[in-house]
Amino acid sequence: MSEAVHDAVKIGIVSISDRASSGVYEDKGLPALQDWLTRALHNPITFEPRLIPDEQAGISATLIELVDAGCSLVLTTGGTGPALRDVTPEATLAVAHKEMPGFGEQMRQISLKFVPTAILSRQVAVIRGSSLIINLPGQPKAIAETLEGLKDADGKQIVPGIFAAVPYCIDLIGGPYLETRDEVCKAFRPKNAVRAKTA
Repeated sequence: MSEAVHDAVKIGIVSISDRASSGVYEDKGLPALQDWLTRALHNPITFEPRLIPDEQAGISATLIELVDAGCSLVLTTGGTGPALRDVTPEATLAVAHKEMPGFGEQMRQISLKFVPTAILSRQVAVIRGSSLIINLPGQPKAIAETLEGLKDADGKQIVPGIFAAVPYCIDLIGGPYLETRDEVCKAFRPKNAVRAKTA
């Protein structure tokens, strides 16, 4: 049997932090994003990593740059709280062609199972051209929780993570066909959108 051929995908990962970008402490966001995506997807991935400060114009410019470079998916981490320097949602909305509010709503629902301060998070998701841009929380543990959702002790899904909806969203905007590893995060597609497996 020949190996199934998976679409190649280019993914932008952006860690937004004044202190990490200036070298005050080590950035943990980019490694967390890269590790999770590598575990979750069968597709060969080219990562476009960026570590930038909390500057609204710079964040918007980086998102546009990554979309123009052909990233079908751009994930950001950091800068989504209520603090004065937290401007990631504003910078993301500024480059949006369409807003996708369900992603932020679901992330807050998942995080509320862990901490009451999840209501302070302001993550948004948008579409720009044929790219999906999603703001994720800043902590590596919270990144995995929101992407994967909540599972019980036996690994059965209790609350779906947001990534379950990402592959079909990217189908709908004309991107590559993302194939997830079910043990990490099972993507959901309507039956008529599921690509036949090649032997």
